[in-house]
Amino acid sequence: MNTIARGARGLRWSILLAVLALVTNVAAQQPGDLIIRNGLIVTAVGRTEGDLRIRNATIAEIGRNLTAASGARVIDAKRMLVLPGGVDPHVHLTPTRTPTTLKGADDYTSGSRAALAGGKTTISNFITQTATTNLQTTLAEATELVRKQAIADVILHVTASDPNGFTASDVATLADRGFTLKIFLVRPAFDQNAAGFVKLIRAAGAAGLLTMLHCEDASLVTTTQERMMAEGRGALKGQNFAESRPVVAEEIATERAVGISEATGAPIYIVHISSERAMRAAEAGQARGLPVFTEVRFLYLHLTRERFDEPDGAIYTGDPPLREKRDADYLWRALARGTVNVVDTDHVGYTREDKLDPSLDIINHRPAGNYLQVQLPLLYSEGVRKGRITLERMVALTSTNPAKLFGLYPRKGTIAVGSDADVVIWDPNLKRTIRDEDQLANAKFSIFSGWEVTGWPIVTIRRGEVVYEGGKILAAAGSGQLAPRQHWQRP
Repeated sequence: MNTIARGARGLRWSILLAVLALVTNVAAQQPGDLIIRNGLIVTAVGRTEGDLRIRNATIAEIGRNLTAASGARVIDAKRMLVLPGGVDPHVHLTPTRTPTTLKGADDYTSGSRAALAGGKTTISNFITQTATTNLQTTLAEATELVRKQAIADVILHVTASDPNGFTASDVATLADRGFTLKIFLVRPAFDQNAAGFVKLIRAAGAAGLLTMLHCEDASLVTTTQERMMAEGRGALKGQNFAESRPVVAEEIATERAVGISEATGAPIYIVHISSERAMRAAEAGQARGLPVFTEVRFLYLHLTRERFDEPDGAIYTGDPPLREKRDADYLWRALARGTVNVVDTDHVGYTREDKLDPSLDIINHRPAGNYLQVQLPLLYSEGVRKGRITLERMVALTSTNPAKLFGLYPRKGTIAVGSDADVVIWDPNLKRTIRDEDQLANAKFSIFSGWEVTGWPIVTIRRGEVVYEGGKILAAAGSGQLAPRQHWQRP
């Protein structure tokens, strides 16, 4: 054999060995087979007892008495619930927080920790397009932060502050990249350029985008706040905050949003509905067959405006504010009958000190708080166990419906062969008292501290990897992904 032939043969062997090494390395990085045995598997459409086989990040098989391969891990889930991982499409994180930035203490890593401990495998964040940065750069920078920091999987939404800042090409880019658009009717800029925003919503709908809308009327909120400040009622104490954002402002903005959907044909998603009157306005649009979808922030199901009378009542501020008990009762009924599509958190990682800053008032306040870790247990304990909703409805509201509306289904939001292995093993009888010291988000406190809750996640699996077990997060920052998205679906 000549020298050239021997050299070529050696090169081929080198390439083959390199390929084999690469394949071996990739295989070593993949979690081995995982069997979840004897659990009650629950989806939005039913439940069955059986086993799950998880392989290569997906659900490979569902059945009874599945045979475990050599080296497979087996988790006995007898007397446990096996649920699809929660999907929270309304989370506010601050991945680039600085000492001068006060938008919450959580980045993708700390937010992921809280979410995974609370049974959520997919979370979200909102990014803002500025006038000085092009959209492609904004999206690239946001994607890179997710890649570096996230443990849970992530979806992203883009806030539109100025409708004139978005071209037809930008809207197409958002649709192609799987980003959502969000618009605030509560900001004065909406009324100042209402026609531009309506055109943007129409363009988004034509491109296949679902637009998120914060529905409070800017003129009513602004003038009410200004009047109260002039009367010396601007402090965050007593019922001042609740009165500064009246329910009528939410009602007429919701009616306006429904009208925009009807006039443009665009699908809309109304965030954090807090009141019976706003919910009825949305339901009227749904009854006419309009693509109007609704979200309830879980806070409104469990707390009412009397909380503002407590000495630290400012920790309960959120936009819109807490309402009356009759509003909470109506929202529970709407959850049960299906006119509410999603229940989530609107999480912001403010600390207790952030919320109780004495310089704040009814205009300049810090809405929302640290909710990711406790939302699902509270919904199960107060909703399912008390007979207000079924277990299937809980899965629909917190996993399947948001997965459909935000282009993740059926990859996420259900337990089915071929879906991502985003699975939560849930102990329906585990009683725990919510404590500040157990919170994994950076805020380190919960407004529900002291509540006894029955039913908690004990194991969380994200794409086949056990990421939470024994009260600990087991996965590293950077293991989460920006979840691929497709066209939204009706829930």
